[in-house]
Amino acid sequence: MRKMRWKRLAAFALAVMLFAGAVPAAAPVQAYASEVSVYSDKIQRGKTGKSLTVSFTIKNASDSEIKDAMIAFDTSGGEIWDEDEEDRQYGYAFPFEVTGKLNDRKNPKEIGTIPGKEKEKKVSLTATVRRDLSEGYYKVPVIVMDKKGDIGYADLRVWITKSTSTSTNDDDDDTNKTYDFVLGEGQDAPRGVYPNVMNFSIGLRNNSPATVYNVKASMVLDADSAKFPFEINDANYDRMFDKIAVDETVQLDYSFAIRKESYTGYYPITMKIYYSDSSTGEELKTYETSFFVHIVSKPTKDDYEEFNEHDRTKARLIVDGYTTDPETIVAGESFNLLLTVKNASSSVSASDILLTMESEKVSDSPVFTTESGSSSVAIHSLGAGASAQVSFRMISRSGVDQRSYGLTIKANYDSPEFKNAEGTMSVDIPVKQIPRLNTGTFEVMPDSISVGEESNVMFGINNTGKVTLYNVMARFEADSIQTTDTYVGNIKSGETGNVDCMVTGSAPTTDDGKVKVIISYEDENGEVSEVEKELTLYVSEPAPDMDDMDMNGYDEMPQEQPGPLQKYGKAILAAVVLVVAAVGGTLLRKHRKRKKEAALLASEDEVNEATDESADEESKNP
Repeated sequence: MRKMRWKRLAAFALAVMLFAGAVPAAAPVQAYASEVSVYSDKIQRGKTGKSLTVSFTIKNASDSEIKDAMIAFDTSGGEIWDEDEEDRQYGYAFPFEVTGKLNDRKNPKEIGTIPGKEKEKKVSLTATVRRDLSEGYYKVPVIVMDKKGDIGYADLRVWITKSTSTSTNDDDDDTNKTYDFVLGEGQDAPRGVYPNVMNFSIGLRNNSPATVYNVKASMVLDADSAKFPFEINDANYDRMFDKIAVDETVQLDYSFAIRKESYTGYYPITMKIYYSDSSTGEELKTYETSFFVHIVSKPTKDDYEEFNEHDRTKARLIVDGYTTDPETIVAGESFNLLLTVKNASSSVSASDILLTMESEKVSDSPVFTTESGSSSVAIHSLGAGASAQVSFRMISRSGVDQRSYGLTIKANYDSPEFKNAEGTMSVDIPVKQIPRLNTGTFEVMPDSISVGEESNVMFGINNTGKVTLYNVMARFEADSIQTTDTYVGNIKSGETGNVDCMVTGSAPTTDDGKVKVIISYEDENGEVSEVEKELTLYVSEPAPDMDDMDMNGYDEMPQEQPGPLQKYGKAILAAVVLVVAAVGGTLLRKHRKRKKEAALLASEDEVNEATDESADEESKNP
């Protein structure tokens, strides 16, 4: 009991630390990352076993807009329960059902572009509340990501009560429904350029726990062009709907002419949503939210005031576009950069323009350098609204990652009322890396097999490039083996994937025993490339088997009674073959010996005959 009491005290202390400050408060819960802040102005309420939508706001804290943003629940914390069932109320638990539909790190929800610095975007995540939770406040960790990784994090809070209904969508027992609407979920901010007409559509989702009726979406207009960038031509811009179901999204379509006196930048557009929680429409309620539009028109007021120092005016130089030759820039290779520079001023000219290039740096070294060594170019003059093209011969650095890098163009020029005026322009240039790989030593065991036998092949595939190799496969091909494929998977830069497979012989080798090893992989766009290597493996005819010897004569013998010859025929036949071979060898050796002795005797007889003849000659001629 004492041990259990200590465990409960420890669990209670952990709960106090985790849920400190969990009671509702006006101050939002801030994120831990620096690129964006994440907060919610209210605590959503949910019931066990039912769907709950967690709405929150993302505020951009970086200097530029964030593209391809995603949001997700962070389920990595898991659960901390005491082993004793009755102590579960003191532990931390992720409050939602973790299913394949949950938006977690593996399945994030795309929300598009987050506008520039200090701009906000309202988003939401929906999940089903676990049925085993006790009533109380629960921590909900949420993450904001882009393609490079996490850029924001926050621990939000929800209040969970026990549901008296068994249906996930039955809200009859909800006495205090919280109504909520989300604008532009998953959409990029609408964009328009003066003097073009701007047509756009914004999605309005019912983020409430129940259907709403007699809905009127009313755009808040303003005569001040600094607050509302569009011409007000219609009498009203209300959009009406009889009802909007739970999680249903309706489209609000608009067409606006951009005001001539508007400034370039982001504008918050406020929407007031009028609705009723019943079909009778007896009680009308109001909900206010907003979304952003981006307008390209005159320079912003802040820029205008900065550029009019000492009550003087100067031209406004911008990069109107650029092209590269080749279009795809490979790291380490040179390319031509063609910039179109425009004087965006409607009345002020520019002269004696000096443009100087400055590249983004990685590890204190510039990514782009000019091939000639000079990073400056001059333009004689640019009248109001005029454009000119300048070109640079550039070299990209070889060891950089595959992504876009900034190139800053600093301008120094004269205007009629402003000498030595300065301006800054920038472009982002994507750099591509070529995938590279090599292989380790091929280990073939054994390196010689018979038809039908297998050999184990092992080797490593090293990713020596700067990009990930996707869906790597190794294929073995030769006339002497069965074609074999093996899947390796994804190999990150600097890592090694290992191949370990069995290769089966199918025909005897008739050449030098070379086997093709074809390694295929995909790039980030799904394009397949192949690299061919070789290894050596010999395949021979299968060894003869005594069981396969011709026993036709033996098989035709009578089979009435299985005598010794029938029972042990194969063994006896093998023994006879060995005896015959031994006897034949002995006879052959004896025959060779007799032949050799005969030859020796014949040689001796010839010598004796020659000696006798010589003696006779000597006796005849003393």
